[in-house]
Amino acid sequence: MPDIPVIAIDGPSGTGKGTVSGILATKLGWHLLDSGSLYRVLALTALNSGISLNDTDKLVQLLTTLNLRFESATEYSGASIILNDQDVSEDIREESCGNAASLVAALPEVRQTLLERQRKFRQAPGLVADGRDMGTIVFPTAQLKIFLTASAEERATRRYKQLIEKGINVNLRDLSADIAERDRRDKERVASPLRPAEDAVTIDTTGIKIQRVINRISALVEERFGSQPGFTR
Repeated sequence: MPDIPVIAIDGPSGTGKGTVSGILATKLGWHLLDSGSLYRVLALTALNSGISLNDTDKLVQLLTTLNLRFESATEYSGASIILNDQDVSEDIREESCGNAASLVAALPEVRQTLLERQRKFRQAPGLVADGRDMGTIVFPTAQLKIFLTASAEERATRRYKQLIEKGINVNLRDLSADIAERDRRDKERVASPLRPAEDAVTIDTTGIKIQRVINRISALVEERFGSQPGFTR
């Protein structure tokens, strides 16, 4: 398993890491791990089951029963999230679910329980892992580590546009406050705080189109792994 290549892509929400990871996995023909979805699915299931978001024992028990898988979608939408044979991709992207996921992700016992499950996604021919601690905790030996960042204002605006396009009424100021609070929790949590790995390449996506980010990362892929099937810049 250690010989199976891993590209770890970390960063806060709204930096484009989900889109970038989906495109990379599709072009490379590698597996995809959207680790944030694991926490969001747990949060969604807990909310629907009436389980408190700080009830560690019940949350850990709930994790053992989740029947979750990723299914390939279009190149630019990463993967569909299938829970108990139902597509919950849209449900887990609700802001309430994202905030709840940030709360459960701060619990050390929850993160430890999910650790081995995440590592099982490392399968041939390779894995693109998207998250907040992929390069620091989950796959510390990943051959390529990327940390995407962007200004808080831009991240809030991106999310605002996404929600408006879906017909969801949202206040930009409230959204900015939610993102700032989520950033604070992620950076200050005791378990796996959000930070770039020491050997990560940091890319600021503020004001940059996704294709330029892909071009930058594709150059790094060629440097580390050589030419890959289906991957062109």
